[in-house]
Amino acid sequence: QVQLEESGGGLVQAGGSLRLSCAASGRIFSINVMGWYRQAPGKQRELVATITGGGRTNYAKRVKGRFTISSDNAKKTVYLQMNSLTPEDTAVYYCNAAQSGKEYWGQGTQITVSS
Repeated sequence: QVQLEESGGGLVQAGGSLRLSCAASGRIFSINVMGWYRQAPGKQRELVATITGGGRTNYAKRVKGRFTISSDNAKKTVYLQMNSLTPEDTAVYYCNAAQSGKEYWGQGTQITVSS
C-alpha cells in the first residue's frame, strides 16, 4: 500500500498563489506517475497535472502556464505551484500515484479562490 498525504490547501483571493505538497509513504517500489486531480462541486474529477518518474510533465489546458508540477524523488514528494488563481480553480485537489498497475489517492485538500 502507498499512502499519500496532501498539504497546502486553503483560501486565497483571485490572482493569488498557493503551493500544494503531496508526500508518498508506505510500500514504494517504483512510482511511475504522480499527479494532481481536482473535483469541483457538482462536477467530475478532472486531471490537473502529472509528472513521471523521469520528470515528464502534462497539464490540463485550463491550468497550463499558471500551474507548475514538480517532484523531489528523494523525498517522494510532488508539488503543485498554482499562480494566477481564479474562482474557477475552486475545488478539492487530490494527489494521485500510480505504481505497478495500481492507483492510489490522497484524502484531498480544499482550495477556495474568492473573487
